Amino acid sequence: MTLISAHRCLTAADIGSAIALGADYVEFDVQRCADGSLVLLHDPAEVAPPGTLGYAEALDLIAGRVRLHLDLKVEDDEVEVVAQAVERLGADQLLVTTLSDRGVRTVRDWADTEGHDLLVGLSLGRGVHDIPVLHAIRVRLSELFPHARYRFARANIVVSHHWLARLGLRRFARRHRLPLLVWTVDTPKALAYWMRPGRAWLVTTNVPETALGLRRPDRLSP
Repeated sequence: MTLISAHRCLTAADIGSAIALGADYVEFDVQRCADGSLVLLHDPAEVAPPGTLGYAEALDLIAGRVRLHLDLKVEDDEVEVVAQAVERLGADQLLVTTLSDRGVRTVRDWADTEGHDLLVGLSLGRGVHDIPVLHAIRVRLSELFPHARYRFARANIVVSHHWLARLGLRRFARRHRLPLLVWTVDTPKALAYWMRPGRAWLVTTNVPETALGLRRPDRLSP
């Protein structure tokens, strides 16, 4: 059965809705503000906007109710953020992803030292429209052929934009016997493709209700 992660649950209402739907994971991003506080935000902010949900509060909301897909946006504080989640939820209730090779390795090394069997994935498919062309080409090549990056990072999940997964990262995951997480899958056609059994371990989506409907046994034709 393909698991479903409800993407960008940044408010208490978002988290509650994802849980009520029956999503397997809720996904949120964590940022550190200038005052040192950890909050749920997708983009960096010196000061959190009014009503922003704090990280500790979010962990309390999901503890014992749903698993967490934690997308790290912090730099140099990865272990602190992950350790809080492990302490509150347990390592078996947590999945960690990040774009940073170094960040993945740091978390994996910490987890091994602490004896935690933790899922940590290196995200492939970053936006390249705002960087020089040659650098963008190098980035894409390193994502389509990520062997060296994965060896260094020690990621134990392949985390791929769904188009890169179709272009070869699904085969990479199979070859290395690693679970495949595809993101962010929202259109009915793409969801129908990726929700078929055996194509992905987990799908991240902004429309978990549609993905859950496709997962019904009567909707999963070969």
